[in-house]
Amino acid sequence: MRVYFFSRHRLIRGFWLVMLCFSLLAWGYWYNLSLQALPAVQPQPIYQGSSREKEIALTVNVFWGEEYLPQMLDILEKEKVQATFFIGGQWAEQFPGLTRKIHQKGHEIGSHGYAHPHPDQLSVSGNLQDIRRAEEVLVKITGERPKLFAPPYGEHGPAVLQAAWEAGYRTILWSVDTVDWQRPEPQVISSRVLEKAHNGAIVLMHPTAPTVEALPVIIKELKARGYRLITVSHLLRHLEGDQQPGTTNKT
Repeated sequence: MRVYFFSRHRLIRGFWLVMLCFSLLAWGYWYNLSLQALPAVQPQPIYQGSSREKEIALTVNVFWGEEYLPQMLDILEKEKVQATFFIGGQWAEQFPGLTRKIHQKGHEIGSHGYAHPHPDQLSVSGNLQDIRRAEEVLVKITGERPKLFAPPYGEHGPAVLQAAWEAGYRTILWSVDTVDWQRPEPQVISSRVLEKAHNGAIVLMHPTAPTVEALPVIIKELKARGYRLITVSHLLRHLEGDQQPGTTNKT
């Protein structure tokens, strides 16, 4: 009968070898799960529509204040223009009547999230929770589920895009920024839009006093140049390669 003796050094080395093998197996298992959790096609934000059509979408991100929105709605109605309003859930709870009025005027309503967090600081589940909470509020007020999501601060990291995709939203950004949140002079706002206007542009605005003053000038000049002003969803109908959440491209 043989008796085997193992040194302390060999035992320690064997222990760490076993732990290494276990760690590699565990990493492989969780890596495989993470791949399965990812969508078949990585979602991407949308900055503009097709350049083939002479069309532009005006968008309004709404989360603070309400005093300038009635004037904005009056201008859009007078000019027979439909815009896309990205509305925050907390704001909609505070101003349900105005939210309903925007919808009843025929404008498109998208989601601006619920609490206006910094989306890039949240996990996928955190972003999903914020998006779905906003959806509940907007559906309750308007009776219609939004299909578009404009992330607060324009933050669109992987967790934001995946959360919006899983919730059934396309993430919308912009190609023309008025930077009106800085409250520049109205002519500065109109110049920014008119100088950068292009086929398929998505114009970002907010309900501010100078924006309201600049809006009639912007609309009249864009129309004079032959542009049709439409909602974002309408703008995207000609976008090549555009995907609905949960789908993949077919080639």
